[in-house]
Formats: sequence, structure tokens, C-alpha cells
Amino acid sequence: MSESITQPAPDLHPEDHLTSSAMLQDVVIGLSDGLTVPFALAAGLSGAVASSGLVITAGLAEIVAGSIAMGLGGYLAGRTEVEHYETELGRERREVHEVPDVERAEVDELLAEMGLSAATRQLALKELTADPEQWVRFMMKYELGLEEPDPKQAPKSAVTISSAYAVGGLIPLSAYFFTATPTEGLAWSAGITLVCLTVFGYLKSRMTGQPPVAGALKMALVGTLAAAAAFGIARLVSG
Repeated sequence: MSESITQPAPDLHPEDHLTSSAMLQDVVIGLSDGLTVPFALAAGLSGAVASSGLVITAGLAEIVAGSIAMGLGGYLAGRTEVEHYETELGRERREVHEVPDVERAEVDELLAEMGLSAATRQLALKELTADPEQWVRFMMKYELGLEEPDPKQAPKSAVTISSAYAVGGLIPLSAYFFTATPTEGLAWSAGITLVCLTVFGYLKSRMTGQPPVAGALKMALVGTLAAAAAFGIARLVSG
């Protein structure tokens, strides 16, 4: 009696790729600006005023204004992307309807660039152009390089960026709530913020496939330079 031997399935090669999401990008944008801009403002004020209360008041005002501005910017960017896609979609539909021969030639050219043989291109061309909507989607993706955006993403981006900015901004400002003078607050704020910037830069670089140590140092350097410049200018003007 012959025995059938079941061969074990070959191990699939694990692919470690980051699937970038709109939310991740929005968090990165909001946090990076939130950690840097209010920190620089607080540092600048620390070199010009003698009251931590003034630094806190100005810092909170900046965080509110900055989070609104950043959120609005994210919303407008999302809406612009949707409107741009809809405009190009309408234009592509008109071209497919009005100059189908030209559009077929463009499809054939795109398929040739993908390495398809003439016989395969002929079959694929017939399939793709049989359905006008499928035809248009193909042209949008492969001719124009446009993916259909989520129309709900604009308000989501606004909320995410605004919230991340506010959270990031409160980190450097928090030190001034528990210190007696702006100078003391700045020292604690600088330490807390630089640690957060370093950790944030490290994690962001790891998630995006960049060298994490270099990313951490770069983020910390940007924050340090911004704060030093603001502090120096404030001291120069007030002195």
C-alpha cells in the first residue's frame, strides 16, 4: 500500500512593509509642529518677560490659534485633493467619450510601458475599454497617477492634526505651570521637550523606514535651533 506523504507548505517570505495611513501622516504633522512651535515661543518669551503667567497665557493662546490653523489647513488640503480628483475625473470621462481613439492609443502605450506583448495588449485593451467607467479608472490611476481620495478624510484630518498639535504644544508649556520663574520653566521645558522630540523622531523614523537614530537627532536639533533662535532674538530685542 502506497502512502501519500503531505509535503509541508513552504514558508512564505514575510514582508515587513509600512502601510502608510492618512491618520499616521496627520499625527506626525500635528505633533512635530506642536512640539516645536510652542516650545520656541515659550523659549523666546522666557528671554523677555519675568512672569511665568505671561508665558503660559501666550503659550495657550498660540496653541489654540495654532491648532485651529493647522486643522483648517489639513481640512483645506483634503478638500483640495478631492476637488482636484473630481475635476480630472470629469475631464477624463469627456475625453473617453469625445476622443476614444486617442484614449485607446494612450491605454496601449501605457500597457506597452508595463512590458505587455502586442498580442496581450490587444486583449487587455479590448477588456479595459469595454466598460467606460473601468476605462476611466485605469486612466486616472496609470496615466495621471491619481487614487480616489476619501471624501470623509478632510474633516478627519482636521480633527487629527488639530488634536495632535494641541497635545504636542502642551508638553513644552507644562513645565511653566510648576515653576516659579520663566528661566526655571525654560530649563525644565527644554529637557522635557528635547526628550519628547528625540523619542518622537526615533519612532517616526522607524515607522517610515528611515535610520531611527539620525531621525531622532535631526528632530531634536530642529527643536533646539528653533528655541535658541527665538530666545536669542527675544533677549536682543528686550535688552
